[in-house]
Amino acid sequence: MSKVRKRPSYNNHNGFRMPMGFHTEGFTSALEYQAQPSDIFLVTYPKCGTTWTQYILWLMQHQGEPLSPSEKLETHIPHLEEVGKKTIEKLPQPRVIKTHLPYKLTPHHPQAKYIYVARNPFDCLVSFYHHTRGFVQHYNFADGTFDDFFECFIKGEVDFGDYFDNLVPWYEHKEDENVLFFTYESMKDDLKSIILKIGDFLGNDYLETIKNEDFLSKIIINSSLKNMKKDQQRWSSKRPKNMPPFVHKGKVGSWKDYFSPQQQQRLTEKFITKTAGTGLENLWLD
Repeated sequence: MSKVRKRPSYNNHNGFRMPMGFHTEGFTSALEYQAQPSDIFLVTYPKCGTTWTQYILWLMQHQGEPLSPSEKLETHIPHLEEVGKKTIEKLPQPRVIKTHLPYKLTPHHPQAKYIYVARNPFDCLVSFYHHTRGFVQHYNFADGTFDDFFECFIKGEVDFGDYFDNLVPWYEHKEDENVLFFTYESMKDDLKSIILKIGDFLGNDYLETIKNEDFLSKIIINSSLKNMKKDQQRWSSKRPKNMPPFVHKGKVGSWKDYFSPQQQQRLTEKFITKTAGTGLENLWLD
């Protein structure tokens, strides 16, 4: 008899899974949002460097000065499909908007700018597992195992859909003039270089900020994972104390501590199948 596996709980929006705390009206209205020419979209699949890049953008807006204890990052850079279009439309322009939507559902404007951050699917899966287990109110998965979550992830039966259905279409648009594509691993390897790329891509005040060496140094220091981990209360206020912190290890290659040989083979095979002919097979050669 096959084992009955525990599955996270989701809100199902016409086949699109979302965390239980994300209400139908927010998701529905998000799809109706009309992108503006000055909009900046931060696009990721979950657990691929979203909060890290989000905070970098905030620091670039504020000359490297960190958030005050009373401020919340999501107030300044809200999550589109969580809050809905009305909240976004109240923001002053130019707006910075976070989304996990796939390419075909993301609001588009030819003059808007899109920053896409990709992370290798193995580490993404591990981080997504800890995220799902930790947010009990969103998923009811506190006692779920890694093997349970692996089966959901590899079938694309997790919130925000299949990892590859998100990654591949955005990668195919990486050469578009209004798209900046980079990886989580490149952030870990050379954060300064990525910050400079973001500044060059966005231009205007962002570019002026990174031209100032003092501001640039503050951005690098205050956006380091080491400093973000020190400030866990900001990122982890809704997580039970016995759960892994929201800003977890951030380590490249931590998947090796979790995957069985069979799981490694299965995800590798799916990666090869889903990315065939796209060039993505060369993105994470190691």
